[in-house]
Amino acid sequence: MKKSAAMVLCVALSSLALLGADISGKWSGSFITTSPDGETRESKAFMKLKQEGSEITGTAGPNEDKQWAIRNGKIDGAKITFEVQTDEPLMKFDLELVDGRIKGSAKAEKEGRTLKATLDLGKVE
Repeated sequence: MKKSAAMVLCVALSSLALLGADISGKWSGSFITTSPDGETRESKAFMKLKQEGSEITGTAGPNEDKQWAIRNGKIDGAKITFEVQTDEPLMKFDLELVDGRIKGSAKAEKEGRTLKATLDLGKVE
């Protein structure tokens, strides 16, 4: 009985530590887009994030050389939201820190059509 209580406490403390984790650094991974007609295309995503309290700043793009500024970035627990004005549409990101990875979705409107993407990124440094 004592072992299971200690185990529950250990898991709870680990979860709290993860929720309070600083996500500052470089993140890289997959960016899978889905067009309005259902066609999917896999590409890469790269982010340089800086966290100060609940504010997220930095850049995001397809690789380390092509980046756009993050705006309205926030983190609340494990939930991460921000916008990126690309060369084309404004992308809105709704992400979450899950098991040390950043996962979630992005959405953009272009010419009256909604473009969607899913992301899965791991910390590079």
